[in-house]
Amino acid sequence: MAEPLLALANVHAYYGSAHVLFDLALEVQAGSLLALVGRNGAGKTTTARTIVGVGVRAAGSIRFDGVELARIPTPLRARRGVQLVPEDRRIYAELTVRENLLLGRHAAPRGGALTIERILSLFPMLEPLLQRGGRELSGGEQQLVAVARALVARPRLLILDEPTEGLAPVIVEQVGEAIRLLRAEFGTTVLLIEQNAAFALDLADHVAVIDQGRIAFSGTRDAFLSDPALAERFLTV
Repeated sequence: MAEPLLALANVHAYYGSAHVLFDLALEVQAGSLLALVGRNGAGKTTTARTIVGVGVRAAGSIRFDGVELARIPTPLRARRGVQLVPEDRRIYAELTVRENLLLGRHAAPRGGALTIERILSLFPMLEPLLQRGGRELSGGEQQLVAVARALVARPRLLILDEPTEGLAPVIVEQVGEAIRLLRAEFGTTVLLIEQNAAFALDLADHVAVIDQGRIAFSGTRDAFLSDPALAERFLTV
């Protein structure tokens, strides 16, 4: 089997003196969608922050496309093709939707960014919002802008942290369609971090369950679904 696009091994992560991830190992194959699921506080967001190198102290190996990222600054990780859409979306309220989208170009390789026109062909629902300010957007609109902005840089790995949190069901469906679209159009590899297990499992090829900072299960979606005890043990509240 080919080397995974992303491989974490023996990873420990800390907030100050608080030890959050313990000897974590995780692999994401190129072109796949891995759903990382678990209860609140299990370590899902910390895993995302560790991969991109934001707000967490980490030790261990983080390899992306065969290159060790552990000592590479966050902006250079983005230039290599790793993009995170964080849980809080981070849309700039004082900028228009168009200006927010244009910010995505700074993370793209030289000459590699998608144009606004190409983004609108993928997300036509954003066209009437282009001149609207970030503070005028609904939560669902902010989420679509955040995903589209990340896509401007044509990432090889897109990490989505709780993309459905707080969204109405109709918007959750649109976010799901956007994820399917970017995979079909670009073959983008996706790490989907979700507490909404039903949403994640509907999209996933592979599943990893995190519990108390450790990977408790990693395998195919079918293998996860074939063992109902896994969801009962690690996902129910």
